[in-house]
Amino acid sequence: MESKNILVVAPHCDDEILGCGGTMAKHIANGNHVYVAIVTNGHIGAPELFSKEGTEKVRSEALAAHKILGVKDTFFLDFPAPRLDTIPSYQLSNVIAKIIKEKEIEVLYLPHRGDIHKDHRITYEAALVAARPINNCTVKRILSYETLSETEWAPPFGDDAFIPTVFENIEGYLEPKMEAFKCFSTQIKEFPHPRSLRNIETLSNFRGATVGKKNVECFMLIREII
Repeated sequence: MESKNILVVAPHCDDEILGCGGTMAKHIANGNHVYVAIVTNGHIGAPELFSKEGTEKVRSEALAAHKILGVKDTFFLDFPAPRLDTIPSYQLSNVIAKIIKEKEIEVLYLPHRGDIHKDHRITYEAALVAARPINNCTVKRILSYETLSETEWAPPFGDDAFIPTVFENIEGYLEPKMEAFKCFSTQIKEFPHPRSLRNIETLSNFRGATVGKKNVECFMLIREII
């Protein structure tokens, strides 16, 4: 079977591991090529909140996590965090579109549009523009993932709600996801914080139990071309 090229777009470092680290590990184990695009740079966007050293630290953590999983390449796009709403959205769309074209991406994973952080919604919308099914775009499947401490805190109304429609069985792939997240010493919190190791495992257990599996990552299917 021919390998697929997969792109995970993350607004910030660690969103990709929280949202689909197990699925990434599974894709890679199956011989697929997984790329990650980290959209923002906190120091550029808010130097009063994020030091240059802190930004470099979390990026090194992301690269270590990606190495554990076997990510083929990581792109740091350097858009300002936490204020993506201050840039023309076409600039972000164009950069994502360039990666999609150069790497011939077939499967695209995006943050959920209803997440409480505006950077997530803007990333989602810009990536959808980048993956429009025109001009021989290679993307055939688009899914959005849930990010602990972002997705569950969104307003419980209409389009903001995360309603899973795809349940990816990650039995056998939770361990590499957990090992990858352990790289983020700057991001790990103590239980009951959502970004605790215990809560990451608990969510996978809960999502799995809804479909008779031990460990699952959930997604919303945005588009699939068959």
